[in-house]
Amino acid sequence: MPVDAHVSGRRRAVLAQLPRIRRADGSPIRVLLIDDESTLTSLVRLALEYEGWHVETAATGGDGLALFRQSPPDLVVLDIMLPDIDGLSVLRELRNTDRITPTLLLTAKDSIDDRIIGLTAGGDDYMTKPFSLEELVARLRGLLRRAADAVTHESSLLTVGDLTLDEASYEVTRGGQPVSLTTTEFEMLRYFMRNPRIVLSRAQILDRVWNYDFAGRASIVDLYVSYLRKKIDADRAPMIHTVRGAGYILRPA
Repeated sequence: MPVDAHVSGRRRAVLAQLPRIRRADGSPIRVLLIDDESTLTSLVRLALEYEGWHVETAATGGDGLALFRQSPPDLVVLDIMLPDIDGLSVLRELRNTDRITPTLLLTAKDSIDDRIIGLTAGGDDYMTKPFSLEELVARLRGLLRRAADAVTHESSLLTVGDLTLDEASYEVTRGGQPVSLTTTEFEMLRYFMRNPRIVLSRAQILDRVWNYDFAGRASIVDLYVSYLRKKIDADRAPMIHTVRGAGYILRPA
């Protein structure tokens, strides 16, 4: 079976106690699941419908792209191995027109190279088959929380030096030039900008940005910091600095 359908009573109880997540207008969260394994899609659909979410499925990359364009979802769950189009090519096509919709990749591959390629292509998270339905739901809830994190400041604008982040429009600029970020990159930068001149440890960043233990690998933080540096600090005076043995700090150039 491609998915671990055995859900522990304790973890099911924890998920059952979490508040239901809905769209701002009160309608169900819309999920697009692109995967050609019928058993997997049936199980995932049941798990997400239990959350009260609406799920559309596609067995090919072409059908998935058509559904996405026809009715953009709130979340995308995308298998990397598809019968017609490589899942990473589907993801790049999605990112050409949409940079915000959180996307979780499903893969039967477990090498670090495959993970890096998927995350670099614009994926916000990934899971390796077989996986737990509970964990899938928890990660998708985390992606939604990060994407729609309530703005608690009087202004939606965060500014550090010549770097500006708009929490309402999800727009980032440095020196007046737009910077394109994935959902996870945006959330990490927002965390840095809410805590300027403060050293943030890898554990703190993992807890705030991913909201779970990423298989015990703090290296995912280093990976995303490198992505941010390429986009924020490229050909400019650096703002993101490494504090050896402690973590990272953001300060004006």
